[in-house]
Parts: sequence; C-alpha cells; structure tokens
Amino acid sequence: MTQPIFLVGPMGAGKSTIGKLLAAQLGLPFADSDKVLEDRTGADIPWIFDVEGEAGFRRREHEVLHDLCTGIPQVIATGGGIVLLPENRQLLIGNGMVVYLRASLDQLVERTSKNSNRPLLQVADPRAKLQEILQQREAFYLEVSDMVCDTDDCTPRQAANLVAERLQQGPLSS
Repeated sequence: MTQPIFLVGPMGAGKSTIGKLLAAQLGLPFADSDKVLEDRTGADIPWIFDVEGEAGFRRREHEVLHDLCTGIPQVIATGGGIVLLPENRQLLIGNGMVVYLRASLDQLVERTSKNSNRPLLQVADPRAKLQEILQQREAFYLEVSDMVCDTDDCTPRQAANLVAERLQQGPLSS
C-alpha cells in the first residue's frame, strides 16, 4: 500500500478494532481519528459534544481528517459521522483507499450497548437512533467507498484478513 486506508462505517461496525488488526497485518501505522481529536483537544468526545455541540465536533473532526490525509501509508479508523460533511467525503475519495465496514442494525445495537462514550446514543431509544443514523449515512458510506466489507458474520481478525486480501486484489464490493 502506498496510500492511506480509511475505514468508514457507523459506530459499532468495528473500525477501531479491525483497523488495529489490519494495520498490524499490513505492517502499517494505525490512527484513530477520534483518538487524535481527543489527544489534540485534551477532552473526550462527549465533553466536546456537550460544550461545542455536534457542529463544533464536526469542525474539529474535519481538521483532524485533513491532517491525516498526508499520503503516508497508514490505516485510519474514522468517526462514524465523518461522511456527513461534503468536504470530508472529498478528502476521503481523493486521498486513499476507503473501506466501508458494514454491519446490520442488530449487530450495531449489540456492539454499542455497553459503551456510554457515544454521545449520539444517549437517548431513550438507541436502536431507533442507530436506524436513523444508518438511513442518513448509508448512501454517503457507499459514495466514498472503494470496497465494502460486511462484518456481521466474522470476527474482527477475520474481517481484517478479508480486507487485507481484497486490498491486494483491488477495489471490490461484497
């Protein structure tokens, strides 16, 4: 790989977990855009949402993505909503290989149910919110992706192996 590999998808799709495994397998550095954002600001994402709102968070997220688009080969796990801004979609499309890690609503609900560090899911009905998020973002994930990998029926290691194999073959969908 001579360019960054961006992992996109909704929260709970496995971007960070699969990303770390994929980076190790490919011998590349790993970056998590949410972690980079937290390290830069000295604040966690729920705090940023509370103080600056979603718009403030998205602005900061864009700055981090812009800086990660350096052309350095690395695996980058992005935040689930990174595709919401058109300028982010253009950065993703123009600066590397984009892999959409897709998961069913049931899997996303299960995987996110025990994590309170997800501000958008601090609502009465997290399942309905996840469904709304998927409906809002699915077309954007597909728009930017060079490859789609369904993660429902595989372990994170199996998903990382699948993505690595497909990267060597070139862009595909599953």
